[in-house]
Amino acid sequence: MGKKKTIVIDEKTPLLFLAGPMFIELFLNTMLNNVDTIMLSHYNDYAVGAIGNANTIMFMMNILFNVIATATSVVVAQYLGAKRHDKMNMIYTLAIAVNFVVGLILSGTFCAANPLIMKFLHVSPEMRPYSMAYIYIVGGGGFLLAVFNVMVQIMRCNGYTKIGMYVSFAINIINIVGNYLFLYGPLSGLGMGVEGVAISTVFARFVAVIVVIAFFYATRTGKISLKLLRPFPKRLLGKMIKIGLPTAGENLTYNLYQTTLLSFVNGMGNDAVSARAYCNTLISFAMIFSNACAMSTQIITGHLVGAGKQDAAYKRVFRTLRTSMPITIALASINAILCRYTLQLFTDNENIIALGTTIMIVDIFVEAGRCLNMTFVSSLKAAGAYVFPLLMGILCNWGLGLTTGYAVGVLAGVGVWGIYAGTATDECIRGLIVMYYWYKKKWYGKSVVDRKDALDLDDEADGPLKVSESVETAEESVSESAFTVEESPEESDEFECAIPAKRDLVKHKSC
Repeated sequence: MGKKKTIVIDEKTPLLFLAGPMFIELFLNTMLNNVDTIMLSHYNDYAVGAIGNANTIMFMMNILFNVIATATSVVVAQYLGAKRHDKMNMIYTLAIAVNFVVGLILSGTFCAANPLIMKFLHVSPEMRPYSMAYIYIVGGGGFLLAVFNVMVQIMRCNGYTKIGMYVSFAINIINIVGNYLFLYGPLSGLGMGVEGVAISTVFARFVAVIVVIAFFYATRTGKISLKLLRPFPKRLLGKMIKIGLPTAGENLTYNLYQTTLLSFVNGMGNDAVSARAYCNTLISFAMIFSNACAMSTQIITGHLVGAGKQDAAYKRVFRTLRTSMPITIALASINAILCRYTLQLFTDNENIIALGTTIMIVDIFVEAGRCLNMTFVSSLKAAGAYVFPLLMGILCNWGLGLTTGYAVGVLAGVGVWGIYAGTATDECIRGLIVMYYWYKKKWYGKSVVDRKDALDLDDEADGPLKVSESVETAEESVSESAFTVEESPEESDEFECAIPAKRDLVKHKSC
């Protein structure tokens, strides 16, 4: 018999068990996102500001990819928590296939709309060629990110949080080496610059997709087959879209709001644009810990809610906040104290450094509010309450953040830090509102999985329930309160699974 490793996710799961690998993964992802900025800062200041503009658009594309990816994390976590292992391969296949098709469509759309995007953002003539080139290449390969996002969510919900960490490390090395070759190495003679950096990013993502799919099959997490989509699971797709659209809508409205603020900053001059780009690089590191904690709690909350343990989920989220909030504020404060020195890693322009120093002080308040939002909004989505965060996002982003940022930054003539003051107002007030919603338990009873859903899904996918033919997932033993994952291919080819629809303990052959 092979050695068996059991991964248990329930109310007793230590936060750092999931958050630790995710923290490293997010740190490495942040490095990947910002290594282009860091390496280009010694190449051309205009190129840095241009990449900042382009990344705003790339983030918007990623939001749209996450319609299905986010829904996948909620559905997979709750179905695993409810022990509905017989439907997991169908869910995996549906999520990957749909996001791949959506990725191809959006990649083409953003490339076609590139000139209009530049005009909307008021990108300066000096930066426009760089921004457009980056969007054509990285945006054109966006479908790779769409597939990667879904695969990573699937592996995380199955307890494999370290795979993202390892993949992120590998693609960072690939990206750095590629950037060096195009900017300063043997390929620098081609004069590609920004285009070379973009090519390195796309190639790194291609490698990431190959690796994570290989890991999916190596760990026997499940299988992907279009045959599982016959008959096509319309109800399941509808459920995933119902979850994903409000989530994507919330992120989209936030990004549109940030894009509008960016258009204000673009009107303040190139120094303000560059200061924003450099500060956002530093800020992205400060928010990593709270983001990792929120993502980990989302997985735990999904499993607990799927298992019917709402009270345990309620308490667990507040435990997370007691850990993440003080550390987040400490990191943001350290960032503000050291920014006069860290900004010198990017530029020696004293005006940019002075602007950046003020921005980083305001960002302490932004990060405190953002920590509240990430913790409670992620948990609300995991519990199935995905509409309320959207409504609060629209109301607070545009009603508070935009109006305050415009009034202070533009009308009052304060400048770029006034824009960040608007963001701080939005984050803090919205964070308190969603925390109160969680505290009052308004999300109880919104679970994605219930008895009726289970029966409906069986009727759609299988016709009359035939238990002996329904399970095509990995070999594993499922306990009453948690799920387990077997990593050894030498384990028994049978496992026991409790089917909530029938409440009978039955045996199945593995796939």
